[in-house]
Amino acid sequence: MEDKGKNMDLRRMLVTGSTGFLGSRIVREYGKCFQVSGPGHSEMDLCDEASVKAYVDRVRPEVVIHCGAVSDTGWCQEHPEESRRINVDGTGYLARACAEIGAKLIFCSSDQIYFGSRGMEAHREDEAVSPAGEYGRQKLEAEKRCMELCPDSVCLRLCWMYDRERLSEREHGNFLTAFLEALSKKREMVYPVYDYRGITDVNLVVEKLCQTFSLPGGVYNFGSENEYNTYETVRRLLEGLGYSTEKLKKNETAFAGNPRNIRIHMGKAEKFGIEFPKTLEQLLSANERLL
Repeated sequence: MEDKGKNMDLRRMLVTGSTGFLGSRIVREYGKCFQVSGPGHSEMDLCDEASVKAYVDRVRPEVVIHCGAVSDTGWCQEHPEESRRINVDGTGYLARACAEIGAKLIFCSSDQIYFGSRGMEAHREDEAVSPAGEYGRQKLEAEKRCMELCPDSVCLRLCWMYDRERLSEREHGNFLTAFLEALSKKREMVYPVYDYRGITDVNLVVEKLCQTFSLPGGVYNFGSENEYNTYETVRRLLEGLGYSTEKLKKNETAFAGNPRNIRIHMGKAEKFGIEFPKTLEQLLSANERLL
């Protein structure tokens, strides 16, 4: 990322969900080279179109990174109308406001859009999808709102993300922190064998976000590819780090009747020079940092 920290005329960036797992890291990194605004609910209510428009008109950002969402998939499933107001309607309000001032909108979508798709191949952006979960359905509809209301929007289908560092006490554990804790305490690890998904270092996502600011409008997979199921990923990780797999157990119940495959194919983004290491490669390359 270009260092513009000494430039007094910094570009303006708005980050929604700025206290969340991804948003907080974006604010920390891009605050070095942008004037970053991270409005709280009292400053900009995503459920209120007038509030969204007023805030965007006042701040007039050049780049908007929309991380704000109800991301608890279980809660979305149980409260579809309430979560839809934020995940779909709020995204539409923001897209319209961005279009009116010419801001570049980067929408953080999800690989959950592929949950329910048939086949075991890695998914591409142009395939027909019919998400099985409410969260995935909402993200898909939000993408459509972005493209209809602000055609220059870039919608990024993000994977499961991890980081060793916790930026706040409120932050939940993630794949890496759970793995390292089980390893250090010699606890049993149980991972599903019928679950296929990419797992991505959030710091790489943040680092490569700047490359999306110049992308043509559209939908892009954005994260690490992974050829293995979650159990096999962890097994190979343990072996690669020189640990016994004795404590590693298979969960053969989850998704047994219909394996979940939400793996992404990165070919489209790679044509624009955006590349991520594969899931296992990245975890193994971080050997010294992990331990």
